[in-house]
Amino acid sequence: MKLGVSKELTIQHLEALQRYHGKKGNCYFSLIHKGVKFNQHVGVIQVGNLTIEVLPKTDGGNQNYWREILIGMLRSVGTLKVGQAGTSHLKIRSNSILDLCFELFITELESLLHQGLTKQYRRIEENSTSLKGKLKFAQQLNYNLIHKERFFVNHQTYDGNHIYNQILFAALELTRSICNAPLLSSRIGAVNLAFPSVDKIKVKELTFSRLKFDRKSESYQQAIDIARMLLLNYHPDISSGNCNVLALMFDMNVLWESFILSSLKRYAINGTLALGKVRKSFWKPENGSKASIEPDIVLKKGDQTIIFDTKWKIIKNNRPSDDDLKQMYVYTNYYQSIHTALVYPATGNSSIRGNFYHELNGKLDKPCSIIRIPLPDETNQIRQWQREISNTLFNV
Repeated sequence: MKLGVSKELTIQHLEALQRYHGKKGNCYFSLIHKGVKFNQHVGVIQVGNLTIEVLPKTDGGNQNYWREILIGMLRSVGTLKVGQAGTSHLKIRSNSILDLCFELFITELESLLHQGLTKQYRRIEENSTSLKGKLKFAQQLNYNLIHKERFFVNHQTYDGNHIYNQILFAALELTRSICNAPLLSSRIGAVNLAFPSVDKIKVKELTFSRLKFDRKSESYQQAIDIARMLLLNYHPDISSGNCNVLALMFDMNVLWESFILSSLKRYAINGTLALGKVRKSFWKPENGSKASIEPDIVLKKGDQTIIFDTKWKIIKNNRPSDDDLKQMYVYTNYYQSIHTALVYPATGNSSIRGNFYHELNGKLDKPCSIIRIPLPDETNQIRQWQREISNTLFNV
């Protein structure tokens, strides 16, 4: 992994990261003496005014190269959903993954405001100067005993103060408070001025699970997805108040697996089916749950099966670990595959073909290969890279 840091790491930043590390579910880094050590996760963490980028470096390439590769992979698998229209309206060249997320969100909000935010019916209770809806007698006596000109009523209204706009406004407020890019800040301010007045809400995971997208709200889907990523990964530092933490981190092994699978699906040849995580049970105790196995990618060619297990790492001495080989041996026999392969990013060595064999008779059994995927020369060749990946893996 390669780190990119916008400013110097201070004691305040380190203490904020240490407090954040203790939060449930954080597995992005471990604590070391006067520092932190990142693991297989990549992305960006903003601590106060400090931005830390963790990039998926293997060998070669500079920081800009790896940032663009990571962004391209995230876009390809749909983690950062950028359609053709959205891409053409991006106005700045983002200096970080965090800036890209902010810009995607603001671009979506600008588009929604241009087409007009949706309105919904909702019921409200208020003290009104006109009688409409239902008169609430208890509240009327409580609030308006001496104000005969007022009516405490429950009635229906049609406006933009609904849950979808409330979530977007919460994310907009967050973006405005932590964005440090001058060009983006001006756009955020303009969107904030144009956004209608809505109630402020506290957003949780449950808030998003209750959303249902229909014909009127489907245009909100992408903006809500980005808002969800920002809001649920933001951790305000209550103790100090000035070193809040926003972490947008992705497991590089999971991303590599998803990228390979999406490449195979995008450029699948006729009669070939690429599947992810095909789980099968292989052990059942007398009491308790079954044990199961699931290879990363299962490729079906008619009645033939090929298994791929993806690994984002550098193997030493041109040899995979014994655990990886044992895992592939189980896949080969249990799924009756004609070929299994470990898929790594290229590290300068070529791919290697091998075979499982039985030591007693020396008979070579089914093949198991190491496949190294060369990285693209240019960062704007992600689609071409996916096509080359598919050609390589379809022809093992």
